[in-house]
Amino acid sequence: MAKRKGISYVSGVEINVTFSHPRYYEGKSISLDFLGYQFDIGNEELKDKLHQIAAYREERAARILDNINAEFEKEGVEKLTLGNLGEIQASVDGVLGRPHIADYLVRKGIVRTRQEAFDKYLVRCDVPKYLLCVEEASRLVRNAGGIIVLAHPNDPHGTSLVTLTKSLPEQTEIVEESFLKHIDGVECWHSRNNAKTTNHYIKFAKENGLIMTGGSDCHQKPIIMGTLKIPECVVEQFNVK
Repeated sequence: MAKRKGISYVSGVEINVTFSHPRYYEGKSISLDFLGYQFDIGNEELKDKLHQIAAYREERAARILDNINAEFEKEGVEKLTLGNLGEIQASVDGVLGRPHIADYLVRKGIVRTRQEAFDKYLVRCDVPKYLLCVEEASRLVRNAGGIIVLAHPNDPHGTSLVTLTKSLPEQTEIVEESFLKHIDGVECWHSRNNAKTTNHYIKFAKENGLIMTGGSDCHQKPIIMGTLKIPECVVEQFNVK
């Protein structure tokens, strides 16, 4: 489509990894997101792994619904059925995730907001994500000819290093210790960044020769794509055609 319309494009994928650090969060595992860019979309190893992850997400969603139903039973709320799962899947343009379940609970009138759905059910009823370490994620993307970027490292409401520490210097110390040799860049501009976060990660990226990227992180409603101003120099880092 890009070729037909005469516009440039960059291939991209968001990959979730499992990470733990002995000095933080009592050594427990957390999730972090990484962004793969400019890889060969025909690379079989990467394609196979992404298909495995997508299949697991469908299985995970069904298990989360089972857990939610167990809570509904305690509360006397009508349980969700396979038909409900089908309705959720039909509403998804892409891969099924917890936000889609949350939005469905809002539409059904069980909760008022997506955040309430997470607070009341989805955090408690969660099922572990597909286990993938940053080393493997990096190898897959780089072997496919791409670059890999640490996504939204200080996102206060998302999958980020905030779970380990809110201190920006401590976050970048963790990146230096654990990720630096496995990444090519860091996401400096994000829809939930404040100026302090953006400036901190720009400085860190420049000091370590990392690519600087940015994005609105628009996965579904509300549609915020295009609302975040990102410097034009960002696209100049990519070999776009």
